[in-house]
Amino acid sequence: MARRLPEVEVVLVGMGWTGALLAKELTDAGHRVVGLERGVGRQTVPDFQTPTMHDELRYAVRHGLMQDPSRETLTVRNFTGQTALPMRQLGSFLPGIDLGGAGVHWNGQTWRFQLSDFVLRSHILQRYGPDILQDGLTIQDWGVTYDELEPYYDRFERICGIAGKAGNLRGEIQPGGDPFEAPRSAEYPNPPMTQPYAPTLFARAAAEVGMHPFPVPSANVTRPYRNPYGCDMHACNYCGFCERFGCEHFAKASPQVCVFPALLGNDRFELRTRCQVTRVEYDRQARRATGVTYIDGRGEEVFQPAGMVALCAFSIHNVRLLLLSGIGAPYDPRTGEGNVGKNYTYQTMSGVSIFKDESFNFNPYMGAGALGMAVNDYNGEAFDHSGLGFIGGAYIACYQTGGRPIERHPVPGDTPRWGLAWKQAVARHYNSTISLSVHGSSMPHRGNYLDLDPTYRDSFGLPLLRMTFDFPANDRLMSEFLTDKAVLIGNAIGGKVEAARRQGLYSVVPYQTTHNTGGAIMGENPRESVVNRYLQCWDAHNVFVMGACAFPHNPGYNPTDTVGALALWAARAMREDYLPNPRPLVDA
Repeated sequence: MARRLPEVEVVLVGMGWTGALLAKELTDAGHRVVGLERGVGRQTVPDFQTPTMHDELRYAVRHGLMQDPSRETLTVRNFTGQTALPMRQLGSFLPGIDLGGAGVHWNGQTWRFQLSDFVLRSHILQRYGPDILQDGLTIQDWGVTYDELEPYYDRFERICGIAGKAGNLRGEIQPGGDPFEAPRSAEYPNPPMTQPYAPTLFARAAAEVGMHPFPVPSANVTRPYRNPYGCDMHACNYCGFCERFGCEHFAKASPQVCVFPALLGNDRFELRTRCQVTRVEYDRQARRATGVTYIDGRGEEVFQPAGMVALCAFSIHNVRLLLLSGIGAPYDPRTGEGNVGKNYTYQTMSGVSIFKDESFNFNPYMGAGALGMAVNDYNGEAFDHSGLGFIGGAYIACYQTGGRPIERHPVPGDTPRWGLAWKQAVARHYNSTISLSVHGSSMPHRGNYLDLDPTYRDSFGLPLLRMTFDFPANDRLMSEFLTDKAVLIGNAIGGKVEAARRQGLYSVVPYQTTHNTGGAIMGENPRESVVNRYLQCWDAHNVFVMGACAFPHNPGYNPTDTVGALALWAARAMREDYLPNPRPLVDA
């Protein structure tokens, strides 16, 4: 029998970005909060310091900051007729582990979604009519609007010290920024990053073909900065060790840099590490949670009663906890009934390489996670989709994130895969190749979903999560169209241009993005969503679910800015509306 602890007011499951933000916002409002983290504690000093952190083999190749799939993984298949098999090595995406989660090893590319993304179904039907939607797409509105979230976008960007250039300031288009972005209430808190040679050539070529380049919004800070919580950040030194690494310089926004220094000394907050939550205890008759059960670092089962529970783990882990806890009806793709696991989406990626001659020296080792230029001319509803046969889009970017020697070896497609000729090609092209990223949207399809695997179990004996996913035809058409636009820019840059297109079934083997979204989606009513507009469960009013699992679809942008904005939006509802008077905040 589990050891029972005294009841607490609020318990948070997971202490990455969303857990850290909720803990800070709620304790500042006077509430007592316990944060449960399955991994160990870690801080910028001493855990992320050089030379240890600049170990490409340990962290980039062997995934030293990531989840260990030998202890907990998931099974994957492309469609229901297949038998799902366990992902035994990390590949397509890289869930984080330990305090700070994936907020430690992210790149810092910080994008807002478009106005239309939050009302996608209504917008598409009004602009194009129903015929543009391919069979099986299950798009819906989010239940919240961009205008409602805008102040929380702004606050999260100030907490992170985002560096960028506004393109739409209170409805006025600004030179040098993204003219297609939704209106923002204020300029970014810090100026954009200094652009190196390759992104500068990209921007020049994109402008030549009629597009509108701008610097990527970056959580790699460009000057000394103090955020609203009183946490200090330092200017990025372009070391080239962002993605898959912690930042030793306090220059990349993370929970360790931006939140924990102001949180961990608060006597209203208690952090418990090595606590693996196995289920939310759910009283089905009362339609509320009574607390959570976890396995502590000594292997003992513990029950923590709580007045309110917030799931703040990585997106797919939140979905699994809901399924293991019996909160909400599991989605059934045959009938379309149930919502938990529904609308799993990803990111539709492709790329273009431009091989210049050896007189060009791009010095790719000088990089940062969000260093680059981008265009948004063909993202979301920035362009007319009439007659194209698809919805959605992508940004096209030239990033320079770091030319580390193990991972970076760009060679033309006709190069032998090993031997002397391959080595000579790597030496020739390492310093003279430009890479373009096509970062595409992912639309939900009836056949893409998450559920519990009937066969495989984790180290605690619990069913693994099962992912059923392949790119729908809509997204493949979109990717072809956008990759052609990237080739157009590549040809304007000049050189040998090669495209890596979205082909074949989805594979969990090669890395693509860690942008796993959906499965516990938000919406306007319990018939089509798991949580309401405040991320509160329809089936348990004292359970809130944070993160990208709430996205009904995944736009063509990185999700972190929206994850942060939604967490702050939900935190306001918790502290001002829910905790003073616990109840459903939206009528079912």
